[in-house]
Amino acid sequence: MREDNRTLPVVLVGGLHSDARHEVVEGLLKEVPQSVALHHDLAGAETGTVHRTVRESSGVLSSGEAPLVNDCACCALREDLMPELARLAADGVTRMAVLELWDSVEPRAMAEVIAAHGAGRVEVSGVVTAVDPALVLPYLVNGDDLAEVGLAVAATDQRTVGDTWARQLEYASVVALVDSDQADEEDHALLGQLHPTAPHVASGSRELTKLALAGFDVAAAGTGQHPACALLPQEAEEAGVSTLVWRRHRPFHPERLYDALEDLSCAAARSRGRFWLADRPDTLLSWEAAGGALCVEDNGPWLASLPDAAWEMIPPVRRAAAALDWHPEHGDCCQHLVFVSPGLDRAGLTALLDSCLLTDDEYAAGRPAWKHLPAAFDALLDPAR
Repeated sequence: MREDNRTLPVVLVGGLHSDARHEVVEGLLKEVPQSVALHHDLAGAETGTVHRTVRESSGVLSSGEAPLVNDCACCALREDLMPELARLAADGVTRMAVLELWDSVEPRAMAEVIAAHGAGRVEVSGVVTAVDPALVLPYLVNGDDLAEVGLAVAATDQRTVGDTWARQLEYASVVALVDSDQADEEDHALLGQLHPTAPHVASGSRELTKLALAGFDVAAAGTGQHPACALLPQEAEEAGVSTLVWRRHRPFHPERLYDALEDLSCAAARSRGRFWLADRPDTLLSWEAAGGALCVEDNGPWLASLPDAAWEMIPPVRRAAAALDWHPEHGDCCQHLVFVSPGLDRAGLTALLDSCLLTDDEYAAGRPAWKHLPAAFDALLDPAR
């Protein structure tokens, strides 16, 4: 029996590879007696309900329906989840709760809900992404909208298969691999370069269970996803798969970069990072691309553009990240983009990126002149204008 003052560990298992996800969940249930799995099926959300199942290794314990909240299936999941976890935490019997996320639900959102509302009784102990290695590349390069394939969680969901899958993988504390006769060295090399810091272990193994219960710092994981301090992959080359890390301290010419966006977003299976534009020199911009779909977002100011008094309000991890790459003239303003793909044209990609930077004459003109360059990114960054 679980001690009354003991926190119930919750393991999140996600990923678009549904068969792999089911296999991982069943393995965890078998490895830890008196554990249960919760799953919210969002496939029928269009009819107005979300179906919830609670099961153990021997079968279903209970099932029910949760109504939609604000026409959002993911919101319904959040509203229904915490009461269920609280009930399990209070029963004195359950040793582990496994939250099997529906296909396109991203683990970060659920982990942060549990961290915010666990009230000391439940906590995230691990985030597992279940992977069939043979499907990593096909899913990553899939540019279909989730709505087109029936996987959207709300009417306003504009994510694609590729970018959703990439984030599911990159947030995980451990990657669980199922056996696949179709997977080859290239598949495993790609997986390793996409998320090199997470251990990759076999589904159903005791090592996976140990890692899933090892503990998970939700706040640190969220910080690690912020473009200003994300732990991006390093240079790598294996089995025909390359990781190119491109870093510069000169800003982009906005018009030349905009004209190259299509080629750059399709140059690799996955690319991400942070960058700066000459006409917006104080703005930290994030870059995320998968499946040929690119997302560029304004992430607020670079630290170099803030007054000294404002630094006290900046999280220490971000200040440390900025200090590691501080430029004597531009501070933390920089280009730091990472491209991961089989068959990557490293030389061609590097040349294209370099051609989008300010020329020597443009750079020498200084910031007052930079702000008068064509504002090519206004349509992406300020669509309401």
